[in-house]
Amino acid sequence: MCGLIGIASRKGSAGRDWLPRGRDAMRHRGPDGDGEWWSPDGRVGLAHRRLSILDLTVDGRQPMCDADGGLCISFNGEIYNYRELKDELSAKGARFRSHSDTEVILAAYREWGTGAVTRLNGMFAFALYDMREESLFLARDRAGEKPLFYSLDGDAIRFASELKGLLADPAQTRRIDPESLDCYLAGGYVPGSRCILHGIRKLPPAHALLFDLKNGQDRVWRYWGLPVPDITVVAAGAGSGGGEARSEADLLDELERLLEDSVCRQLVADVPVGVLLSGGVDSSLVTAMAARAIPRVRTFTIRFPGQAKFDETKHARLIASYFGTDHNELEADGATVDLLPILARQFDEPIIDSSMLPTYLVSNMIRKHCTVALGGDGGDELFGGYSHYNRLLWLQARFGKVPSVVRAAVAAGAGLLPIGFQGRNWLQALGMDLDSGVPLIAGYFDRRTRSRLLGAHAGTIGAAERILDSRSPAAGDLLQRAMRMDFENYLPEDILVKVDRASMLNSLEIRAPLLDYRLIEFAFAKVPSRLKATATSRKVLLKRLTERVLPPEFDRKRKQGFSIPLNAWLRSGPWLEYFKQVLFDGSQTLFDKRLIQGLFDGLANGRFNGERLFGLLMFELWRREYKVEM
Repeated sequence: MCGLIGIASRKGSAGRDWLPRGRDAMRHRGPDGDGEWWSPDGRVGLAHRRLSILDLTVDGRQPMCDADGGLCISFNGEIYNYRELKDELSAKGARFRSHSDTEVILAAYREWGTGAVTRLNGMFAFALYDMREESLFLARDRAGEKPLFYSLDGDAIRFASELKGLLADPAQTRRIDPESLDCYLAGGYVPGSRCILHGIRKLPPAHALLFDLKNGQDRVWRYWGLPVPDITVVAAGAGSGGGEARSEADLLDELERLLEDSVCRQLVADVPVGVLLSGGVDSSLVTAMAARAIPRVRTFTIRFPGQAKFDETKHARLIASYFGTDHNELEADGATVDLLPILARQFDEPIIDSSMLPTYLVSNMIRKHCTVALGGDGGDELFGGYSHYNRLLWLQARFGKVPSVVRAAVAAGAGLLPIGFQGRNWLQALGMDLDSGVPLIAGYFDRRTRSRLLGAHAGTIGAAERILDSRSPAAGDLLQRAMRMDFENYLPEDILVKVDRASMLNSLEIRAPLLDYRLIEFAFAKVPSRLKATATSRKVLLKRLTERVLPPEFDRKRKQGFSIPLNAWLRSGPWLEYFKQVLFDGSQTLFDKRLIQGLFDGLANGRFNGERLFGLLMFELWRREYKVEM
């Protein structure tokens, strides 16, 4: 895992001072080394921070140029099929000087051009300059595990793994994009190619960008997308009797084979590797497959002092004992308010997700023992693990036939309930057409509340609903739509951002075997909805796999969220004092103080406003840290 940054300018020599500053603003992404390269004509500069994972020698340094000097790359991530690609390219005449996957990308581009990105299995973001074509090629992995921000001004493109790299340039505009702020307050993140800052974009997952220095034109395209369901497979499992059993057995066989191969590939590294074992379905299956590849795989479980409700050590201990792992139980330091400004600075675009705190603490503890860790991210989005899938299906079954005018009236009335009132979002969801849309169940501030919250700055209220609706998938049943929506929005903009920024702040690489693109395609093309979630069950197929490979005592019904008791902490003590200190700062706070006081009052009355207040606080801390204006 590393950090990349660069510039390509038609004018030349721009960014000479900014580039090393931006690179070193991301030192945490790569403390093992740094590099800087400029094209002979001075128009293109690439820089890199290195976290050494493969080929720890100087041969793996970046930016890396090919033997002819016509190509140069700065790369962040891991290519898990680099050995197969290297063999294939060697058979075509390619010669390699290193044992790194970075050099394989260069050879793949020379052989297949921009189409090489479709041959890569991994998590990645890279910038590759082709001196012959005078073009810069940027690409990002299919799920969006690795980030890439960029800005274009017609004559130049600047890009970086983290937004703070671009903000190292004092000339960079630091003004909020109003529509992106509206999205943030509504859903907790900024979706797609949008960025919280005006004039900056994110390269979306599964997209590539080509910038032509000859004419200054750029082209962005999607090189991969979620497959449509394979109707023949779904139909094969829709009946009863022996045909259904065989169909499900075939799916289980394929799932087991794909997961085992993915885990085996992701265990490859030239540094210590471990598995994050919570004892839940996903991490336990990853551990089971890792134990097949490594005799004494190292597993890690974290417990938090004073948080018995969130202690998963006994569940992890069962799995570790069953597979004979080298198990480590670590106790993390408590989460304190001192971490909040640190995380606000690190997260670039703020997200409304307080689980970034335990994720950071876990990463900090694991990094003392290994440089790479395998986690279970992706299982919920691929195989139907979220509880709101059950509730959506229940809602559709109970109220789908109720006249839309009645449901719309109930939804409108729900908006009059106090913010944080339990069930408010679900009542508002009744106004959605459940046969074609996807309700925003996890919304934080509805349109009316956002208008009050922003006051004079509320000119773009309603943009979030329009933007999110435009991103809602059209195909499939309600469960398919909800899962695809989560995969393309919540997963890359919240879950994977949280994991990347929290782990990288500790210079730890976290890999996600369940996000191997072959598993993604399997889950969305071949697994029918009934084997993902129903109104009463979740992760149906994954849990069937646990019956094959995990101990019989394994608790398949347990679903432990990775969270902190934020609502309780905000009712008294240092957390409440700190939040009020920041949010009621008369000279700086952007948001309406009367509404904020109402959120605190609601907390005191048992309403669930902790995450909403967390979102407002992290935005304010971030805005002040980077001196961002409306």
